[in-house]
Amino acid sequence: MGIWTSYRLRWQRRILRWRALGKRAELAPVADRTKRIRRSDLLVFATQRNEARRLPYFLEHYRRMGVGHFLIVDNDSTDGGDRFLAAQPDVSLWRSTASYRRARFGMDWMNALLTRYGHGHWCLTVDPDELFVFPFCDTRPLRALTDWLDASRIRSFSAMLLDMYPKGPLDACRYQPGQNPMEIACWFDAGNYAMTRNSALGNLWIRGGPRARSFFADVPEQAPALNKIPLVRWHRRFAYVSSTHMLLPRGLNAVYDEWGGEKASGILLHTKLLDGFAARAEEEVRRGEHYGAAREYRAYAREAARNPDFWCPHSERFLNWRQLEVLGLMSKGNWA
Repeated sequence: MGIWTSYRLRWQRRILRWRALGKRAELAPVADRTKRIRRSDLLVFATQRNEARRLPYFLEHYRRMGVGHFLIVDNDSTDGGDRFLAAQPDVSLWRSTASYRRARFGMDWMNALLTRYGHGHWCLTVDPDELFVFPFCDTRPLRALTDWLDASRIRSFSAMLLDMYPKGPLDACRYQPGQNPMEIACWFDAGNYAMTRNSALGNLWIRGGPRARSFFADVPEQAPALNKIPLVRWHRRFAYVSSTHMLLPRGLNAVYDEWGGEKASGILLHTKLLDGFAARAEEEVRRGEHYGAAREYRAYAREAARNPDFWCPHSERFLNWRQLEVLGLMSKGNWA
């Protein structure tokens, strides 16, 4: 990397941190329990809007992993999810009625909270429809992974977003609040993924899966990005650039091995594709608060009204993390 590129990226990082500092004014505390955070706590950061039925299992999933505290921004919910979160003893909640789009799709808010409260902690930044899975997660807590990462001097950990879906039309089975969504959306695409390298920031772009083949078959380059770096040993100088796809400093994006080996990685089980998907897509098109004038949600709305069935003869039923490793979708690397 040349001197000019390094200089430009340093300034980009400073601008992102300044933006986050300014956007803190948009966050009104609803339940601030951050004084309960211990130095050793694993933290989850999230932005949510109208995800009330997902939130009980979301919290349960990460509590079982050993997460000590949740720091969540509610973006003007109307379904009671904010009241549910405010009542949880391990949740600190902020509310914002400001534009999600003008906050860089919530990342200015996340960077602000990460800078203020995440410094020195291992932090997971995820959405309420993302369930983190990592090697040995069936027998080891998240702390075991972060201890190994610390011992290996690794500061960031990648996880590909894996779209999960039911067998049959989306609206054929109703998801109940508190239910494990994997009881319904337990199928995924084992292949159909393409990777390219982002030369500017050093991360991989991954696209494919059921949303690519169903909504973006004619324009695969517009399919949603599936590469994520959700788990980071945070420092106040860090900043997410675009969702959790990439960070600055640039070295945090070096989460894959270019020399023939395999670095450890995880999976985010993405449970967006449940009943009500079409109605949610239409709502987000009307709001216009998502990337590219809600281009992604416009594609969803066009097709989702037909109540699609994403299942195909090549679909795989999810069993466990070892299955994902065999398929090459995640890796335990040299963590044994």
